[in-house]
Amino acid sequence: MAREESLQSTHAWLAALAEEFGISPALVRELVGDILKLTADVAHNGPSRPAAPTTAFLVGLAAGQADLPQDETAQAEKVRALIARTGELLKRYDTGGADEQD
Repeated sequence: MAREESLQSTHAWLAALAEEFGISPALVRELVGDILKLTADVAHNGPSRPAAPTTAFLVGLAAGQADLPQDETAQAEKVRALIARTGELLKRYDTGGADEQD
């Protein structure tokens, strides 16, 4: 599958899942780049590659438990703040030399 087809397939999947969960597809589109950057940072600079999806899950869980405002722009900022906090922890996290281990 070509990269363009892969991206279209990914965005179609995310839009369908957002609709299934009652999440604004616009909010998902706004944040997907931030989440992908976070998972790449964790996979390449964090404790292990498997930590990347579970980190994204925990950010989403934290966002879900937070009292999010109704405004989508404010929601996106709240999630970005959680991503930033995760990035700061990642900078401080001691991998013990396990940077490239899965």
